[in-house]
Amino acid sequence: MSSDFEGYEQDFAVLTAEITNKIARVPRLPPDEKKQMVANVEKQLEEAKELLEQMDLEVREIPPQSRGMYSNRMRSYKQEMGKLETDFRAHLLDNTERLERSSRRLEAGYQIAVETEQIGQEMLENLSHDREKIQRARERLRETDANLGKSSRVLTGMLRRIIQNRILIVILGIVLVITILTAITFSVRGH
Repeated sequence: MSSDFEGYEQDFAVLTAEITNKIARVPRLPPDEKKQMVANVEKQLEEAKELLEQMDLEVREIPPQSRGMYSNRMRSYKQEMGKLETDFRAHLLDNTERLERSSRRLEAGYQIAVETEQIGQEMLENLSHDREKIQRARERLRETDANLGKSSRVLTGMLRRIIQNRILIVILGIVLVITILTAITFSVRGH
């Protein structure tokens, strides 16, 4: 009977080695192969459970005085099985967490892109408003420059007239002084 148990043990050892190898390879596989590998590992885990059940049945049929050693081996095999299932779940969770982290990063990147686009749009609008203000200021400067040119011409004309008026006043003053002096001279001589 122990020969059946040992046969199951060998099958269990080979199967758990294959499962361990496949579990380690799962994270590095492309998505399509990963699905197939996960299905394959799940199937092999079921086979390993069935082997454990067969081994458990064999241990129950062993006489009680010899059963202790086999029971201890069964406990270690069950612990190994539990560890394999835990590792498998952990690898699947790792993949899920990686996908979630990647999704979060993509969402964050998308959010940053949207915010950047909004900021860019606001900046373009602000630049457009600033451009309009600058164009209006240029127009005012041109108008002011034109007005200053007109004012300068008006002031130049006024200055010419003032100079002409002063020259006329001086000439009139000289003529008046000469006339007065001539009148005084004739009136002094006439007496």
